[in-house]
Amino acid sequence: MKIDIQQVKQRFGVIGNCPALNRAIDVALQVAPTDLSVLITGESGVGKEIFPQIIHQFSPRKHGQYIAVNCGAIPEGTIDSELFGHEKGSFTGALADRKGYFEVADGGTIFLDEAGELPLPTQARLLRVLETGEFIKVGSSKVQKTNVRIVAATNVNLEKAVSEGKFREDLYYRLNTVPIKIPPLRDRNEDILLLFRKFANDCAEKYHMPAVRLDEGARQMLLSYRWPGNVRELKNITERLSVIEESREITASVLREYLPDADVEKYPVLINQENNQKFFNNEREILYQVLFDMKKDVNDLKKLVHDIMSGNIQPVSTNAGYSQPIETTNVAPMTTTMATIPTQPIREAEVVDKESLSLEDVEKEMIRKALERHNGKRKNAAADLKISERTLYRKIKEYNLE
Repeated sequence: MKIDIQQVKQRFGVIGNCPALNRAIDVALQVAPTDLSVLITGESGVGKEIFPQIIHQFSPRKHGQYIAVNCGAIPEGTIDSELFGHEKGSFTGALADRKGYFEVADGGTIFLDEAGELPLPTQARLLRVLETGEFIKVGSSKVQKTNVRIVAATNVNLEKAVSEGKFREDLYYRLNTVPIKIPPLRDRNEDILLLFRKFANDCAEKYHMPAVRLDEGARQMLLSYRWPGNVRELKNITERLSVIEESREITASVLREYLPDADVEKYPVLINQENNQKFFNNEREILYQVLFDMKKDVNDLKKLVHDIMSGNIQPVSTNAGYSQPIETTNVAPMTTTMATIPTQPIREAEVVDKESLSLEDVEKEMIRKALERHNGKRKNAAADLKISERTLYRKIKEYNLE
């Protein structure tokens, strides 16, 4: 008997009628009764975590354990112990035997989120489990058996990771037996307003307040925004509007303050020519945003220099907390040294081309400042930079920031 997709969406809180989303749910329901491995792909924030739950609940394993593991949040030195367990004394701090997730979830389902962040040695262990159902605890020589269904998810392009030697090709094909792709929110235009209403009503019910509403201008802005953070970003913005804004009628001018990249359309360089989608993976997206900020600062500085060279009096802040004019006699010597600075606007393509030469320096400085802001706490710094803890750990080692 075919399961009604609308009932499934209602049960798991899935909002929307996008054909691509309905197709993803349909594939999940079809594969659920089997033991085939499933690989769920999609950008961060699209709701990939719902689909392993659907697969588990409609499978013969629904009465067994369901364990969700965020592979990107577990340090590389302990992930084998978390997944496969360890023997007492196998490493410093191993004060007792410990069961891993694959032993605990025997007969159930394990969801490996951010599977693309798994280190290569762990990938080899995982491949053995997929092929034979066997694993060995850390510090042990005894082979153990487990009967676990594996569902993996990633926002990383695993085919590219395979070509770069960062992900095992044989493991990729094992995990990708049944692929399910979740569409980004910008491809679900008909669902955006539905999701906004749902989040607004949920927030109103939770905090006992009237739900916020959008005027026509705000609705159009919501529909034209690119949503790099997808459903998660829409939910966060809706909740902030609900709590912070006194007026329950949200206008376009108000909404613009909550959309950090509302004018991103003016940056055509961010278009990926291969798939005609804007926004790169998290690290590159952040770096390009920094470069455009730098470009704006350079243009502001050029304007200031131009004004000074023209003899205009500019206020300069002093340590005493007041402003004083610059005398034109102090400006004259600068004319000969600064005259070569061009006054025409810098073209964006030129800025990106030149600044791209120092991407590593920009990235290193961003990571250093994030660690300083959070007093060395890597979890908080990673969240601030919108990258996984594992990626941050790798970058820290790469740039010798320890």
